[in-house]
Amino acid sequence: MKTIFYSTVVIVMTLFTSCSSLAQTTIDTNKNNYVVLTKKVPQLEPIILTAEALKDEDGSNFGQFEVIICGKEIGDITDSSKMKDFIARAENANVQLVACGFSLNKFKVDITKVPKEMKTVENGILYNFQLQKKGFKSLSL
Repeated sequence: MKTIFYSTVVIVMTLFTSCSSLAQTTIDTNKNNYVVLTKKVPQLEPIILTAEALKDEDGSNFGQFEVIICGKEIGDITDSSKMKDFIARAENANVQLVACGFSLNKFKVDITKVPKEMKTVENGILYNFQLQKKGFKSLSL
């Protein structure tokens, strides 16, 4: 029984390590990569404007730009009247919108109502630190 348990743990850890290294290879560290952590949907307006300006300024050196939304107002992301314009502008500016799964769970937001264009991560704060370790410039609002 112990052998099966330890074998399973080793296999899972091997898969996790393989997946982690795959994710790391998709980030071009020679480019300017950005991450912003925000707690309020209306802040997406100036964040996306900033992403658009940086994309123009950086030119071919513009890499990834991710915006992590977390906190007690996370439920606002399920309101299509608030989100549809932000989602369209984010897509045009190559900005990835990310929902914090921890916040979604804590504030009992129906995960099925999260816009399909958004990525969901288990823990937004941890994800932010992981991106910083990969060289992303970070800002929290």
